[in-house]
Amino acid sequence: MAEGLEEKHGKSLAAPLIFLIVLVFQLFSRYIELNLKKKGGKSEEEIRLHAEIKELLKEASIYSQPSTFAQAAKLKRMAAAKEKELAKVQDLRGNEIKLSYNSYTKTLMIVKILTYSMLIIWFWRFPVAAINERLVQPFGKILSWRAGVSLNDNVMVGIIPWLILSTRVGKIISRKVFK
Repeated sequence: MAEGLEEKHGKSLAAPLIFLIVLVFQLFSRYIELNLKKKGGKSEEEIRLHAEIKELLKEASIYSQPSTFAQAAKLKRMAAAKEKELAKVQDLRGNEIKLSYNSYTKTLMIVKILTYSMLIIWFWRFPVAAINERLVQPFGKILSWRAGVSLNDNVMVGIIPWLILSTRVGKIISRKVFK
């Protein structure tokens, strides 16, 4: 009886599938984070305003004579107004990116919580995998939490420790993939 149970859990695809699910969530989360950071680049309007400001300041520096001081001051005031307009555009764009990022991350978090909850309910009292006891010597009891007893020198790995471990490894892999 114990051998049949051990074979069943030894060849189970639950652990790799759970790891793949967690990895996909981690990769998708990292992709969203980096993709929205790239969107944070300058828009056409920001580039245009930067060019106008630069041109106005260049013209103002040409008028450095006392007789042309009024023209230089006028150009500097125009450049200051353009800088204020640029600050407003950048602020609006930053708020827009922040709102879209927050909506994506909230949606992803809700889906992640629902998926993890379903996995925990599905595998609550059943082991996800069986690992040789010697490989996880000091951590055997922690890994087998809520998974049942050990069988023939194998530690039965529970769903919660497996999700925690998979999440940590998934984060490391997603950082390496999306540098």
